[in-house]
Amino acid sequence: MKIPSSSRSTVGDRRTYHLQGPGLDLALGQRVLLMGILNVTPDSFSDGGLYFKSEEAIRRGEDLVQAGADLIDIGGESSRPGADPVSVDEEIRRVVPVIEALSKRCPVPISIDTCKAEVARQALASGARLINDISALRSDPDMAALAARERVPLVLMHMRGTPKDMQRDPVYNDVVREIMEFFESRIQFCEQAGIPRERIVLDPGIGFGKTIDHNLEILARLDEFQTADRPILIGPSRKSFIGRVLGLPVEERLEGTAAAVAVAVLNGASMIRVHDVRAMNRVARTVEAIGRFRHA
Repeated sequence: MKIPSSSRSTVGDRRTYHLQGPGLDLALGQRVLLMGILNVTPDSFSDGGLYFKSEEAIRRGEDLVQAGADLIDIGGESSRPGADPVSVDEEIRRVVPVIEALSKRCPVPISIDTCKAEVARQALASGARLINDISALRSDPDMAALAARERVPLVLMHMRGTPKDMQRDPVYNDVVREIMEFFESRIQFCEQAGIPRERIVLDPGIGFGKTIDHNLEILARLDEFQTADRPILIGPSRKSFIGRVLGLPVEERLEGTAAAVAVAVLNGASMIRVHDVRAMNRVARTVEAIGRFRHA
C-alpha cells in the first residue's frame, strides 16, 4: 500500500512542527523529511571530491531533488574526524555559487552547513533558508546574532570538541541524558540571544565525539529526545559505526544505513540527513506505513 507524501504519519509518538523563516514554511512530523547531503569539499569522509567543482555540485543537487530530497544541506568544510578547518573565504568560494544556482533551479529549501557567521550570512543572501551549525553556535560568537537578525531556523548539533579532536576517547556516564542537558543549555542560550525555540531543530550528532556504542544507544533511545519538544534530525548515513558493526568500507554501507534510518523513523525522528536519498526515502515511507499500526 502506497502512502501519499502528504499523508500524516502516526509513527511512534512523533509530534508535528512548523519551521518558519523568510521564504520558508516547513511542516515536520507529518512525514519524515529527507535532507540530502551535498558536500562541496575535497576531503569529506564518504564523497569528498566527487562534487568539489561547482557544476558537478549543482548537478548533484538537482539529482537529490529528483530522488526525493525535501531539503538540500550544502557544506564547504569537511567535519570528518581529524579534519582541518578551512578559511572563511575558501568556504564561501565553494558554497555560494552552488547555493545561488540551486536556489533558482530547485523547489526545495537549502540549508547551509557551516559554523562561520560570515559564510552563513553570504549563503542566506544567496538563497539558503536554514543554518545547520554542528557547533550549536559555539564556534563563532557572531552566529547567534546573525540567526536572530535574519529570523532563520537553526539546526543545533551536539559535538564534543572539534572535528580535529572529537574522537579522542569520548566518555559519557549517560550519553542521552548528557546530550539532553546540552540541548537544554543551548536552547536557553538561543532564547537569550533572541532566537525563539520554535526555530530550532536538534541533532544528537551521530559520529561526533561518540564511540560505536554511544551511536547505537542514541538510535535505540532516540524517542527520549522528544521531551525537548523540538524536531529531531539524525544523520547516520554511511558512518563509521555502521562500518565497524558490519566490517564494511564506506561504499558498502547502504543496508546498514537503511537499518539505522528505519530505527530512527520508528523512534520519532522528524528529519533524516542522508547521501542515498532515493533508497532512504523508500525505507522511510515503508517504516511509516508499518508504524501506523504500532499504537493502534
